[in-house]
Amino acid sequence: KKIQEESGCVLKPVSENLVDTIWEDQPEKPKGQVAAFPEALAGRSVNDKKQEIAKTIADHGAQAAVITMPDSLSWLLNMRGADIQYIPYVLSYAVVYADASEPVHWIVDPDKLQGVDIGDDIKIADLNIIETLTGAVLLDESRSPIWFKTKLESQGVEIVNEKDPCIAPKALKTDAEIAAIRKAHIADGIALTKFLYWLDRNALDEKASELSAGEKLEELRTHHPAFKGPSFPTIAGFGPNGAIVHYRSSEKTNAALEEGSLLLVDSGGQYCDEEMAGTTDITRTIAVGQTSEDMKTHFTLVLKGHIALAQARFPVGTTGAQIDTLARQALWNEGLDFAHGTGHGVGCYLCVHEDAASISSRGQDPFEAGMLLSNEPGYYEEGAYGIRTENLVLVVEKGQCESTNTKMLGFETVSFAPIDLSLIEPNMLSEDEKNWLNAYHALVFDNVSEGLDENEKEWLELKTKPVS
Repeated sequence: KKIQEESGCVLKPVSENLVDTIWEDQPEKPKGQVAAFPEALAGRSVNDKKQEIAKTIADHGAQAAVITMPDSLSWLLNMRGADIQYIPYVLSYAVVYADASEPVHWIVDPDKLQGVDIGDDIKIADLNIIETLTGAVLLDESRSPIWFKTKLESQGVEIVNEKDPCIAPKALKTDAEIAAIRKAHIADGIALTKFLYWLDRNALDEKASELSAGEKLEELRTHHPAFKGPSFPTIAGFGPNGAIVHYRSSEKTNAALEEGSLLLVDSGGQYCDEEMAGTTDITRTIAVGQTSEDMKTHFTLVLKGHIALAQARFPVGTTGAQIDTLARQALWNEGLDFAHGTGHGVGCYLCVHEDAASISSRGQDPFEAGMLLSNEPGYYEEGAYGIRTENLVLVVEKGQCESTNTKMLGFETVSFAPIDLSLIEPNMLSEDEKNWLNAYHALVFDNVSEGLDENEKEWLELKTKPVS
């Protein structure tokens, strides 16, 4: 805005997308087939969700809301799609009414819905439904195409600019979702543990690279019938490439794994069947051969931050900005830090980066029981190596504060894969930290060992032995 004012430029909306005008070989719009997300996994019916959203709309003094975020719609309608890679979105829009007796008008290509029973709470519509809206309409302007604001204003509609009303309830996983998420993470933990075993025993002999390691991990995930695909492109960064946050290996940058450095693997999967549903996101940093003392020191500092956050106990109303320091304190004490957030929200067989409370200096939304977030402190030595240890955690109730009688919250770790013991300096860990690590590794063994063969199980027993 400042640049606009100083330059004297005037911004004017256009009726057509200028990119569409010049894009001659533009592909057809995606028509990924829609599948109903079982209510037994969702834990709530469409009608139940619609009633809640209708009340929020009415509380804001609006008669309807236009919902444009695809993950909000997939959650609200208990539907999942296949329009884009990695995330089971249904690209669509919807109108939800303050009068909860009205069905949700779903603006979606009906060709995507072959064989899908949408039920009585959903009615298929097209964009012309926007022309019927009058009075006040809730619209999240920061998350919606400008077309909706322009169209509604041209009709004399009063726009109530409020946050998408699906975001908050979507972030609070139901008991059914939590049970499904736990099962999905065990399945994912088995695949990742098999990968770590392969990496330890075969990677150097097979002359593995960043790309081949990522391909091996995805291949191992495909062995589970509920696996639907990666939740994002795998980040496998070896040596200096691991120091590039959100690095993507390519044929041009692909590094071979060699003795003496670290491999950072950040990956995840989408899982769904009749018993499980989940979106996973987990990072492990693995020593390839002998590593330096600096690498071990930095790895242990990151682990101390991860443990501090995993063990955190805090009163209701606490925000991510208030506890982000826990993950950084050990690094700060050594004059070190990492330049990314410590945690983000995660969906249930939806988006791996979900709007919810976040753990960062910018995290201002309070935590609530049922939220699923990442715990991922790191350290990056430019030109040398990167370190990150990431698990997903559920926000759970942890009793009450005796002095204030305030409800307390904490985290339950739901990701299961061994943390590389060869990179840990035990003398840097307190007894409490060692106890957490040993208890976590006991859970890893209990949860994933049944899915391993005998050689893998023996290896895991060694890799999860107690640290003293």
